[in-house]
Amino acid sequence: MKKVIVLLSIVVLFVTGCSVHKLDNENISQNIKVLLSENVHLYNEFYEGYKYYVPKGIRFVDKDDYNAILRDGNNDVYYLYVDAISYYHKQENTYQTRSDVHFSKKLEYNDKTGYRQIEEIDSKYFIQFVFNYVKMEAYVEEKNLNDVITNMCCILRSFQYNDKILESLIGENILDYKEENYTLFKADSSKENFLDVVEREETDQYKKDLEDEKIDIDY
Repeated sequence: MKKVIVLLSIVVLFVTGCSVHKLDNENISQNIKVLLSENVHLYNEFYEGYKYYVPKGIRFVDKDDYNAILRDGNNDVYYLYVDAISYYHKQENTYQTRSDVHFSKKLEYNDKTGYRQIEEIDSKYFIQFVFNYVKMEAYVEEKNLNDVITNMCCILRSFQYNDKILESLIGENILDYKEENYTLFKADSSKENFLDVVEREETDQYKKDLEDEKIDIDY
């Protein structure tokens, strides 16, 4: 694996609205600290009970109130899940760091907690990033690892909840407790599910591309 020197400089991109720091495997902790310690107040996605910011160049493939599938300019797919129930009940961060994966660290910045875990699977990297009761996942090649981590930091650090609205929704049982039993602080809880999502989404995108080109397909 290549070892490179990281330049810890802050480049403010007015196009994306996010301070980008190139992340190196040996300096992930320091760079995450710089990114997640910044207080940002920039939003372009609004839902009942919360809002957040998605940098330019990342588009939604699919989304509902508490789940989203996104794709970036490198064609990498991200899965995002907002656990408003755990936020409301202030679920404790029970993540335990692991020594058998590429990277594992518990996070705590600006009174918000989470973790970052990266596993090498079949020459690619499965990223799980939890922060402030939001989880993002991606399965990417090494060359795109830095970009994906930076994008995740920009999105996750921007989440802001509206306690009054969530209290109303949860109190009236509008938020559904029966959906996926998604435990954010168990790092092995969703790897297979996420890889299935990526495979299905990529297959659907392939079919759509063929349809756009007016090529007949038969499955």
